[in-house]
Amino acid sequence: QVQLVESGGGLVQPGGSLRLSCAASVFTLDNYAIGWFRQAPGKEREGVACISNTFDSTYYLDSMKGRATISRDNARNTVWLQMNNLKPEDTAVYYCAKRNRYPLGRCSVSRWSTNAYDYWGQGTQVTVSS
Repeated sequence: QVQLVESGGGLVQPGGSLRLSCAASVFTLDNYAIGWFRQAPGKEREGVACISNTFDSTYYLDSMKGRATISRDNARNTVWLQMNNLKPEDTAVYYCAKRNRYPLGRCSVSRWSTNAYDYWGQGTQVTVSS
């Protein structure tokens, strides 16, 4: 099954940082916008960040602006999500996925719709707690 693989989650104290990675091994990511999403227990999956395939556009959930940075290296077929000043409300399973709607390389107006993405990974748990 083709999917992306997330890593880098863990337990961190409030105010701490984590860098999540999203890697693909079976296909190349360079034609696609990539989104990071999260899902907390009992809540719907929500978009956290999105980056276009040409690096020129990034978008963030309002609550993550100034605390998160999404980046990518197409040569390494990897996308990262750096999160700083983490808060307990950031606790969730974090997923990455590639865009499956045209334009494939742009985050576009549907950037926070889970239906606009596929190849979801298994997710990586982020727990922010003292």
